[in-house]
Amino acid sequence: MKSHAKVVVIGGGVVGCSVLFHLARHGWTDVVLLERDELTSGSTWHAAGGMHTINGDPNVAKLQKYTISLYKEIEELSGQATGVHLTGGVLLAATEARLDWLRGVVAKGRYLGIDLEVISAKEAAELMPLIDPSQFVGAVRNKEDGHLDPSGVTHAYAKAARKLGAEVERFTKVEDIVRRPDGMWRVITNKGEVVAEHVVNAGGLWAREVGRMVGLELPVLAMEHMYLITEDMPEVAAWNAKTGTEIIHAVDFDGELYLRQERGGMLMGTYEKANKVWSEFQTPWNFGHELLAPDIDRIAPSLEVGFRHFPAFEKTGIKQIINGPFTFAPDGNPLVGPVRGLPGFWVACGVMAGFSQGGGVGLALSNWMIEGDPGADIWAMDVARYGDWATMAYTNAKVRENYSRRFSIRFPNEELPAGRPLKTTPVYDLLSARGAQWGVAYGLEVPLWYAPEGIKDEFSWRRSSDFSHVAKEVATVRERVGLAEISSFAKYKVTGEGAAGWLDRMLACKLPKRGRMTLTPMLKDDGKLIGDFTLANIDDHEWFVAGSGIAEQYHMRWFEAHLPKDGSVHIEALGARLTGLAIAGPKAREVLAKVSRADVSNAAFPFMAVAKMDIGMAPCLVGRVSYTGDLGYEIWVAPEYQRAAFNALMAAGEEFGIGLFGSRALNALRLEKNYGSWGREYRPIYGPLEAGLDRFVAYGKDADFIGKSAALAERKQGGKLRLRTFIVDADDADVIGDEPIWFDGAVRGWVTSGGYAHHSKKSVAVGYVPKEIADESEGFEIELLGKRHVARIQSTPLFDANFERMRG
Repeated sequence: MKSHAKVVVIGGGVVGCSVLFHLARHGWTDVVLLERDELTSGSTWHAAGGMHTINGDPNVAKLQKYTISLYKEIEELSGQATGVHLTGGVLLAATEARLDWLRGVVAKGRYLGIDLEVISAKEAAELMPLIDPSQFVGAVRNKEDGHLDPSGVTHAYAKAARKLGAEVERFTKVEDIVRRPDGMWRVITNKGEVVAEHVVNAGGLWAREVGRMVGLELPVLAMEHMYLITEDMPEVAAWNAKTGTEIIHAVDFDGELYLRQERGGMLMGTYEKANKVWSEFQTPWNFGHELLAPDIDRIAPSLEVGFRHFPAFEKTGIKQIINGPFTFAPDGNPLVGPVRGLPGFWVACGVMAGFSQGGGVGLALSNWMIEGDPGADIWAMDVARYGDWATMAYTNAKVRENYSRRFSIRFPNEELPAGRPLKTTPVYDLLSARGAQWGVAYGLEVPLWYAPEGIKDEFSWRRSSDFSHVAKEVATVRERVGLAEISSFAKYKVTGEGAAGWLDRMLACKLPKRGRMTLTPMLKDDGKLIGDFTLANIDDHEWFVAGSGIAEQYHMRWFEAHLPKDGSVHIEALGARLTGLAIAGPKAREVLAKVSRADVSNAAFPFMAVAKMDIGMAPCLVGRVSYTGDLGYEIWVAPEYQRAAFNALMAAGEEFGIGLFGSRALNALRLEKNYGSWGREYRPIYGPLEAGLDRFVAYGKDADFIGKSAALAERKQGGKLRLRTFIVDADDADVIGDEPIWFDGAVRGWVTSGGYAHHSKKSVAVGYVPKEIADESEGFEIELLGKRHVARIQSTPLFDANFERMRG
């Protein structure tokens, strides 16, 4: 075994071998994979081997499509058969609600290049003869589903990597990982140690244990997962003889089942409600090519549905039940990327769908390590989406919930209850008493809307029980004054003698003067967006930055990676140490004037001003800015004072008709101003010109900010896309994101977000289209629940187009 390597990959499952192959293919051949046992030990060897392109996140779906397309290449390079069978498949719907969801899946496929088609239940039964069509209302056909040989694929990755110069060390158990003072990593094994610049934790079932070696507790948990293999079935033999093809895959969402042919019989797997955690606190190191005891009673309810939906199973014996552990993250997506605070330590774990996602994970991680960027928008897989609030108990609760709901519908207005409430603000009980309906963002409870007694969310793809109540909250803001709890924003404090110079390099804006704020994009080296913030200059020595709450860990990782080594700059994420309230509406200034001794007149405290002032008795930081697009103020206050500030504002606002509003009303309000949001309109695949943020970029400032040359090139060349706001001739449903945008009969763009703008009484969609058609007045349609609706570009804001209310 070599004593030094550029990269050590820990774990010889499909993910670790994919990472090794991709690194070697990219030219990093001084890489070694360490496997404590034989390759595929753990979860890989007993996997059912299914592969599919469908995923709830379109960017992950692209990587899944790449993974499937990769198998031919690694088979040819390695000479190792992968056993790929591209049979195609059907996704089955037993209810109209499920069929609505599948229509949305088909719509996403239009701009992802995935060939999907809505078909009837009868047509599905003609393609997959075991189906009882009377049990279903419709289906979707997918031509890119299939299955493979898990062991063959894993060894193909490993052999291909070896041919490119990488090394694989089997029966080499990693016992500890120690960081040296020079930043290199000592990987200590039972056969000696390897010193490496980079370490990749692809430990699978042992990812937690590998993480703990460097003081990291990863939010992953293994679940027992069962599938059965039947004896030979005459129906299968008859179909094979008649068509010369295998029986295609089927996913029965409402039955929580997946099926495919296995030799002369069928394989049926289930994600049962009565699920079971495996090895809850620590994975035994001596576990290998072993299976767990089957428990057919636990999956019996699912099998009963399966026998009803696929009657041939009822007449067939079970040859084998496979029960083995698979790891999951709380939301079911992988954990991929660099770990904040541990330079050179990377993770690629929690990849439950390894044969659909393993290639994409390897590609993204190798790009990231070599080029400094994953080369794709992989936020849904980024390990930075979790913070220290994702404890072991939280992970346990959420993984169990996610497992039991793997094939369940997640409606756009549905909030899942497991692991909640966890993080709350001091006014949580006060808002709950006023009818707050809660969602969650980065572990923190956030008010979505306020319901009268006896009214709650009714989950639906269409406008629901909250619709009229959110409309009232919007009216409160636009007509009087509304108050919102905004602690879910990320808050950062930047200090030090080098703070101004550092911010000038990190952010693309012109730095604001003392007592002023500005909106600013933050760019990567390639000129694409990596963040959008509000930057406030408190007193030239202290700067305040506010941004997206869900991206706090993501942005802190970026900030800390670019801090000067001389200690002249200090940045800290304030998190729960700073809470927030916001007031907005035409009476907002009058409310603020009543609770503060400061002069808040327009002359003394104009738009984008910031100052420390008391709200009642509570010391606060107040900025005159509002995401509602109305006259408004954001108020930042230490948690011990939040209740006092809240009570003071509510008491002062009583004579002006103050009311509470939540994030759903805020969404309706920001749509009227054509405001975008991080994670939707602003993502690391768009440039500032494309996203409409170029007006905030100080192209001419002296500072050579990160991404400046690339942003200038985009400005000169014009980019490829434009972000546009559309008014949609909708029926009883509004876009939620990821719907296709049609132009002259072809799909040319995609929706990033939207909803109903209650004040303007318009259905609004925001999305990207090619710049060549971005200013066309006619010809656009947006597909929603299987129907195309006429859409028109709204180039000026629906509300306060001249910014008189906001600036006045």
